Amino acid sequence: MDFRVRPNSAASGEYVLHAEVLSTPKGPDVALQSKSIVINRSIVKRWIDVLVASLALFLLAPAGLLIALAIKIESRGPVFFWQLRYGRNRSSFYICKFRSMTVTESRGDFTQASRNDARVTRIGRFLRRTSLDELPQLWNVLRGEMSLVGPRPHAIAMDDAFAEVIHNFNDRHLVRPGLTGLAQVSGYRGPTEALEHIEHRVSHDRLYISKWSVFLDMKILAQTVFALTGPNAV
Repeated sequence: MDFRVRPNSAASGEYVLHAEVLSTPKGPDVALQSKSIVINRSIVKRWIDVLVASLALFLLAPAGLLIALAIKIESRGPVFFWQLRYGRNRSSFYICKFRSMTVTESRGDFTQASRNDARVTRIGRFLRRTSLDELPQLWNVLRGEMSLVGPRPHAIAMDDAFAEVIHNFNDRHLVRPGLTGLAQVSGYRGPTEALEHIEHRVSHDRLYISKWSVFLDMKILAQTVFALTGPNAV
């Protein structure tokens, strides 16, 4: 598959995915792997991650304390939710989120949260709608386990299942996972039950790797901030 990206004339600043079947190689995508090496070795990308994550943690610390207090007041359990995820080259790490459910599954069997899931707390519903539950992942970014922009990490059980049925799925693990990504700002965030939805995510993640630049990262970050704070934000 040859993926091409161009600005969407109907919506300025958005990207449109175009895929043309030029060949169907069964081996590894050498070009994609070569570009991933460039990304992983980029000092500029890493410094942006460190500087932005550090500043965001400092500025958002008061909000984080209020969220932690609200979580403790509403339900018993830890403030943070830790779950094993795949990182770059499928190395595992514990991702950190604000706990949004009454039942934590950070080290047990994974059960995907569904719409109107009774386990989700009231504060948890707000955190999920606004993506504020993801804020602690800035710590993962500082530790070098994640990047600000990259493929969003799934629970390991989900990744293993999708890798069995989706071609090139593991290409997502060529780079560090991200807080946000091209797939998310292109409308493919949220529920992961539908296989077609995940296939679109994988296509956009591969597109991001192949077209990566510092400018693209900045554009995705700006689109993410606008989506969370703009007039249509919840």
